[in-house]
Amino acid sequence: MKEYKVETPSLGFRNRAKKLEEFLNNTAREGWALKETVLGEGGYVVIFERDKNR
Repeated sequence: MKEYKVETPSLGFRNRAKKLEEFLNNTAREGWALKETVLGEGGYVVIFERDKNR
């Protein structure tokens, strides 16, 4: 069974690429894999997936 996590990262205006990289790496360390990225009204919405019974 899978579980999902939906987040809207706050990246600011400076060093956006570096902040996004850190955000993705930190989330990956928790066992989450990037599933999809969607551009919403308030910025990017990032959807992660992982096995629930890990």
